[in-house]
Amino acid sequence: MSGDGNHAKRAKDGKNDSHASHDSQPSHEQLLPQRGDYRTLLSFQKAEIVYDLTFRFAHKHLAKGDRTIDQMIQSARSGKKNILEGSKASITSRETEIKLTNVARASLEELLDDYRDYLRARDLKIWEKDSKEAQYVRKLGRKTQQTYEDYREFVEIICNG
Repeated sequence: MSGDGNHAKRAKDGKNDSHASHDSQPSHEQLLPQRGDYRTLLSFQKAEIVYDLTFRFAHKHLAKGDRTIDQMIQSARSGKKNILEGSKASITSRETEIKLTNVARASLEELLDDYRDYLRARDLKIWEKDSKEAQYVRKLGRKTQQTYEDYREFVEIICNG
């Protein structure tokens, strides 16, 4: 009868006799699914493309010594690195992952505003959300794995044309 008492205790705890030794300690993977492979994240891939594009753009189109060069590159870098750090932190803390993702978002938003400032100050066209250029870039962005090379030709035509 003592076995029945143990069975009742295990049942109360959500365990049964046949799996008692396996279920008494849930594995780390069951509690927090293994993550941290940031290179597979589409957000990281796009942030890396934004960094590569920004690095080239800033050095080609901004005056040497202009502080905006460093600011734009650092915003792009921060966006990319905070996605990486958030993904790695997700293994142990969802809260940290969310905080770092929000830092990445804020950095990339700051960079977007720098690009808008550049265009506005030079009386250049700012694409509407549904412009043919914006639609083309979104179409390019539908691939599952992406690198700067996927955008190189388009960027060179836009930047030189």
